[in-house]
Amino acid sequence: MRLRKKPHTLEKLENFSDFVTVEKIDSSRAGNWRKIFGNENPLYVELGTGKGDFICKMAEINPEINFVGLEMEAEVVLKAARKIDEKKLPNVKIIVFNVNNVEEIFAENEIDRLYINFCDPWPKKKHAKRRLTYITFLQKYQKILKPNGEIHFKTDNRALFDFSLEQFALANFKVSDVSYDLHANEPPENVRTEYENRFSAAGVPINRCVVVV
Repeated sequence: MRLRKKPHTLEKLENFSDFVTVEKIDSSRAGNWRKIFGNENPLYVELGTGKGDFICKMAEINPEINFVGLEMEAEVVLKAARKIDEKKLPNVKIIVFNVNNVEEIFAENEIDRLYINFCDPWPKKKHAKRRLTYITFLQKYQKILKPNGEIHFKTDNRALFDFSLEQFALANFKVSDVSYDLHANEPPENVRTEYENRFSAAGVPINRCVVVV
């Protein structure tokens, strides 16, 4: 669900300009993310950061990892920015950005891991190409991920999950840790998203897998 657009959101985001960027495409970032963070730590990217619960928790418990979150909705990014600022997390950057252009801001073999959490399932068959696990997206991810880089995928939508498994196979990706009910035997290292808590509370099983490209 999209948040209602609020006035002055972009102006408010300027208060967090040290870690939030509002941009169309800035190809100068590609290949320079470790320089931007000022270290050689691994780079993890979340596609669709939402209100920032997941990326904040991950950055907090993994200070040795650099995190970049991509999110289209500026109103949502503002909520995430406030959480990051409150926790004073130096290892997080957020970009108001369309995931469709992800290969424009990351260089080949630059990313160690991608997270895709509860993305829009686009349930109509005619919209399949918009799903973030469609083969054309996977080909983009393969370019920017390091050899043997990982995609961690979670969704409440079983139809999307089954579709995604087919797409991973089509791309010749290796799939492991497949779960159709993650919380039935939840691993202690699992970090829940806002949507994950909401769906779990409603009794909806969470599907999850790890993909190696």
